[in-house]
Amino acid sequence: MGPPRSPMKNTLIVLPGPTGVGKTGFAVELASRLRCDIISCDSRQFYREMKIGTAAPDDEQLSRVRHHFIGFISVTDYYSASLFERDVLALLPELFAAHPVVIMTGGSMLYMDAICRGMDDIPDTDPSVREKYAEMYRKEGIAGLRMALRMVDPEYYAKVDLHNPRRLLRALEITASTGKPYSSFLTAPVRERNFRILKAGLTRERGELYGRIDARVDQMINSGLEEEAMSLLKYKGLNALNTVGYRELFRWFDGEISRDEAIMLIKRNTRRYARKQLTWWNRDSEINWFDASREEMIFAWIESRLEDNRS
Repeated sequence: MGPPRSPMKNTLIVLPGPTGVGKTGFAVELASRLRCDIISCDSRQFYREMKIGTAAPDDEQLSRVRHHFIGFISVTDYYSASLFERDVLALLPELFAAHPVVIMTGGSMLYMDAICRGMDDIPDTDPSVREKYAEMYRKEGIAGLRMALRMVDPEYYAKVDLHNPRRLLRALEITASTGKPYSSFLTAPVRERNFRILKAGLTRERGELYGRIDARVDQMINSGLEEEAMSLLKYKGLNALNTVGYRELFRWFDGEISRDEAIMLIKRNTRRYARKQLTWWNRDSEINWFDASREEMIFAWIESRLEDNRS
C-alpha cells in the first residue's frame, strides 16, 4: 500500500457562462458526482416570485442537490452584491466543514466577482444628493439618469447596465457626494480568500447558443411566464422586475407593444445580455473555457484539478 492521500484543500468551483448555455444542468450533474452543494450566483433567482422567467432549478434538480440562494427573498426586499458577499462568506465555512468542495454557478457577473475578488469600498452618499437624483428620476425617467452619468463618468457609463436605474442612481450619487467619478472607486485589489477558486467557464458556438436561448424563451411562455409576469405587474416599478422577460411583457400588458413583439424582444434582449456576459468574463484570465456540450471532458478536467489541490 502507498502512503495515505493528502486531504483536499477547500475549493470553490466557479462555473460562469452566458444565459442559456446550460449551467444549471451541468452544475447539478457535477455536484451529484462530487456530492457537494451548489450556491446560486444568479441574482434574479434570489426572488421567490420569479421562478419561470429566471429559469430557476426545477423541483427534480433541487431534490437531487442542495442549493443555496434560490428563492430566499421577495421582490420587495433589498439585496445587493455586498450583502451576497457577506452571506456567502458566512456560509462557506459551514459547507466546507461538511465537504471540501462547493460549486457556485450563475450569470450575475458582479455577484460572482464579489465572491472571487471582493467588493470595492464605496463611500456613503449625502442624503440630500440621493433626494436630488431621486427627483431627477421621477421627472426625467431613466433617460435623464443616463444623460447625467454620461457627462460625469463616461467610463462607467460605457459598461453599466443602462436599463438598471438603481445602478445609475448609485453612480451619480457617489460621484456628486465625493467629487470623484464612481469608476475611480472600482479599482480595489483582489482580496485574498482562505479557499481555492477553480473557474471553468461554459460556452457554445454562437448560433447554437442563440438557438437554445430562443427555445428556452418559448418554453418559458408555454410554462406560464405570462401569468407569472401578470401576477407581478403591481411591482413593475421595482428594480427586481426591471429585467429581461418581465420588462417586455409589462410593455405588452400596458398596450405599448403586441404579444408577438414582446416575445421577440425577450429573445433579442436575452441574446444581447449573453453577449454582454461573455464580454465581461473574457477579461478574466483565470477562467478556463470549455464547450458546454463536452461534459465528460469538463468533468475530467475539474476532477484532475481537484486532485492537484490536495495538500
